[in-house]
Amino acid sequence: MKVTGIRTEKLDELRERVFIATEDGEIECIFHPAGGDRGVIWLCGALGGFDGPSFGIFRILSEQMVADGISSLRLHYRYPGEFEECVLDVLAGIDVLKTREIVRLALVGHSFGGAVAIQAGTMSREVKAVVGLSSQTYGARRVAELAPRPLLLIHGERDRNLPAASSRYIYEWARQPKELHILKNNGHFLREAHNALLTQIREWLKDKLKSEP
Repeated sequence: MKVTGIRTEKLDELRERVFIATEDGEIECIFHPAGGDRGVIWLCGALGGFDGPSFGIFRILSEQMVADGISSLRLHYRYPGEFEECVLDVLAGIDVLKTREIVRLALVGHSFGGAVAIQAGTMSREVKAVVGLSSQTYGARRVAELAPRPLLLIHGERDRNLPAASSRYIYEWARQPKELHILKNNGHFLREAHNALLTQIREWLKDKLKSEP
């Protein structure tokens, strides 16, 4: 899918809204610039959106990680729930970040978005790490192709939308380096581990996106 144009609107001193025009519709994003070559693309579930699970953890981390020198692009799909189209949206987002010289990327997705992140990660050299939160298995079968790039999987033990077995299967399919954390007393949206999750994801991303020697 070809990017045909980019339009931006300044929201405030720290954020801008980005509209990525394509041959098949417009992708709306919120961009948090930090300078440098590191960035994260954040992907919600099948309904799309910007803020993510656990009381808006994607929004919070995007704001916090500017201080770490890591930019963020929170991406809303053109056609929420259509897996292949959403993967194309992520690849378009990667292309846009490349125009800003952001070429060391992590993809973080929740639920449906976890599988989108995995699939898109296998298709882009700029992706250096992937995080799947409460991920679905559909679309994640190519996860082994991520190696040797690291994969972090986090799932709630009490998830009633997608059982924790989903992330266990993805973990089995994946190659090293990989991590799986099943959180006790947590549901699909991981609200119960909110504060710990903020720290865990932020520190993991900082480590995996650190500059290569």
